[in-house]
Amino acid sequence: MKENSLAVFEDFKIRRVYDEEKETWYFSVVDVIAALIQQPDYQAARKYWKVLKGRLAKEGSELVTNCYQLKMTADDGKQRLTDTATAETLLRLVQSVPSPKTEPIKLWLAKVGYERIQDMSDPARSLDRAREYWQQHGRSEK
Repeated sequence: MKENSLAVFEDFKIRRVYDEEKETWYFSVVDVIAALIQQPDYQAARKYWKVLKGRLAKEGSELVTNCYQLKMTADDGKQRLTDTATAETLLRLVQSVPSPKTEPIKLWLAKVGYERIQDMSDPARSLDRAREYWQQHGRSEK
């Protein structure tokens, strides 16, 4: 079972999916690229990722191979296949992008990983966070 959610880095929304079976978060690569290059325009970030992906593939980098296409909710509300990567792959990918935001993204990914470790050791914390998220979206308190 996969759980969808949004993470926020500064003002950028990063789509992510949690795979319970593998106990792994998968993050939208284009969303992370947009945050790295400070580009709010999705299409511009998508083009940047396309060029970077081509360059990495030519170099024989395994980073592109370690990206998976998963369905995520797009801005139009539809489920679309999106390039995703684990935090580990993203940390390596971030180093390929010349940006002053590289270090803050690394710290943010480390924080996300730390929160997951806390959730695993204290499941009640995870439930409380999910309940809070549920209520933030205007749903009932049940």
